[in-house]
Amino acid sequence: MVMFLFLVIALAVVVAAVTLAVVGGGEGTGPLPEATPQRLHDPLPPDRPLHRSDIDRLRFPLAARGYRMADVDDALNRLGAELAERDARIAQLESDLAGARRPEPHVSMEKPGREEQR
Repeated sequence: MVMFLFLVIALAVVVAAVTLAVVGGGEGTGPLPEATPQRLHDPLPPDRPLHRSDIDRLRFPLAARGYRMADVDDALNRLGAELAERDARIAQLESDLAGARRPEPHVSMEKPGREEQR
């Protein structure tokens, strides 16, 4: 029973110490200072289309609860826009290619109504 009481008191002391450290402990310094948010160090290049190597090098900085949503949203929006442009260009090229492959209708040089004479 003495050991249990000792563990409860030790736990209460640890919880109080952590609480005081987080809230400032009455030293007038206040709570822990806010951490400056990390920003994306190597953003996607704005002046040219993306390449595979740009995506391979892309690393998002960690935030308090995972990745910074704004950085991830910006990257996904950029990728989505470029993919949509490429899809539209591919569709246009396929349409042009299909039009170029269509056989032209055969134009007969003979007059209508006249059959070949043998």
